[in-house]
Amino acid sequence: MNIPDKNNKTIFGFWVYLMTDLIMFAALFAAYAALRGNTFGWPTGRELFSLPQALTETFILLTSSFTCGLAMLAVYSNKKNQALVFFGITFALGIAFLVLELTEFSKFVAEGNSWQRSAFLSSFFALVGTHGLHIAIGLLWMAVSMVMVRFRGLTPLVTSKLVRLSLFWHFLDVVWIFIFTIVYLLSHV
Repeated sequence: MNIPDKNNKTIFGFWVYLMTDLIMFAALFAAYAALRGNTFGWPTGRELFSLPQALTETFILLTSSFTCGLAMLAVYSNKKNQALVFFGITFALGIAFLVLELTEFSKFVAEGNSWQRSAFLSSFFALVGTHGLHIAIGLLWMAVSMVMVRFRGLTPLVTSKLVRLSLFWHFLDVVWIFIFTIVYLLSHV
């Protein structure tokens, strides 16, 4: 089993980074909560947001978290090809999520509901867009990691990088659950 040392300073440092990212997202959530009623008359979240699309995005991202977990189980069992398959599935699901999110953004902008229309939309685009940017960075990281696994194998250094990638991906899933609940679900209540 190729599990990195749990006392690894690099892993601890990455947890510290995730906590700073959490603070940033907390500030974005606070801004959204404070500004969500400032719609400048119209439109509101209830009128803009498609709950079925948000549910689809949630299902895709949670499934990607599951496949990422399966990839890490394969990594820990030193099954390189199986890890690559599960990371490939995770990558495809991440792309599908990002495409849905960008489609939603482009639809809003095409309808004249960009971040410039109201404080509500500014805070929405800032929060959800920052999450989307993190997903894009995670996908780039995943692509590079899959190349490393393919050509270097599951060395201790590569495994350590995969552990951090997995932590990052799961962190983004937790953030999305809060986005889904606070932004999409509460707008329809």
